[in-house]
Amino acid sequence: MTPMPITSRTPFGQLRRRRGDAVSRLRSFSDEDRAILLELLIKEQDLIESPEFEKPDAERRLYDEAEIIEEPDTSWYHPVMDDLNLTRDREKSSKQVLLTAAQERVLFLKYNYSRFVVRSLQREVWASADKTPTDEQARELVRWKRRANVIREQIANINLALVLAMAKRTRMSEVDFADLVSEGNMALLRAVDKFDCERGFKFSTYGCRAILKAFSRQGMKLSKYRQRFPTDFDPKLERSDYLETKRAESVRDTASEVRRIVDENRADLSEIERTIIEHRFGFDDRLRNEKPMTLEQIGQIIGVTKERVRQIQNKALDKIRDELEESYINGKHAQEHEVKLLPEIIGYGLN
Repeated sequence: MTPMPITSRTPFGQLRRRRGDAVSRLRSFSDEDRAILLELLIKEQDLIESPEFEKPDAERRLYDEAEIIEEPDTSWYHPVMDDLNLTRDREKSSKQVLLTAAQERVLFLKYNYSRFVVRSLQREVWASADKTPTDEQARELVRWKRRANVIREQIANINLALVLAMAKRTRMSEVDFADLVSEGNMALLRAVDKFDCERGFKFSTYGCRAILKAFSRQGMKLSKYRQRFPTDFDPKLERSDYLETKRAESVRDTASEVRRIVDENRADLSEIERTIIEHRFGFDDRLRNEKPMTLEQIGQIIGVTKERVRQIQNKALDKIRDELEESYINGKHAQEHEVKLLPEIIGYGLN
């Protein structure tokens, strides 16, 4: 049977509209709080149950009397932007928070108790006649959900090093390192949501397996994609030297054009300018097997200072560049980016 579409006329659609109207009436709430509240009124909060939550003094014991866990320093965690060696140095030098099993239990009980309170409030709202929250219930829902999010982020930040360690250990050749780290971060958050601290294991044991499993799933997904579209996507092409080869060929072709410009004097170079260019970049066939001269050596030949040689050389290069640009405008040999690389082009294969 085809499921009925959700519209404003269906019972669920009407319920969602009433809840949306109730959320919009909360003027004192920010847009972010309203979005959180609307999500909570549509989807039931999941959590990991514990007998501790049913005790009458649960909030006091888990929040007021529990050990305060220090917030971690995550300024070192930039694995995609930094060089791996630099990141490794930061790992060693940064202030890390290493939790004991008891401290982990404190954090996870806090996190799941916050979610437990959220779910309890949800069920109170849904049990009411109009199934919409009062102002007090709405504020409590948002407050406890924000508490849960803060603790979840704290747990994830403490265990960020697990993602980097597993990514370096895996190093899947067909998956980009940045994509691997991103997938690992998402797997870490999912592991935080599903970890049961009452079983007596450390979170790192569970988290590492969850991250590695996510890496494996990503690799399988990519492999299936490559099999389905073998010609449209191939990571091996991303690591090839195709672009460098094409660039070198283009530079070689343009270098030949520069040589013709100098040989035919299409740039109207003066005699001294041609002499400097030929000696500086080895344009003279008699000098092709010799090392190009320095500015000072050329200055000694023509009787001027090396600074004056530099000035004349730059003026000659400007003339050659103008000729190349004109050739480009006329649809001839040079490309626009090659004109900007003129000194490199002249130095490539011309000495």
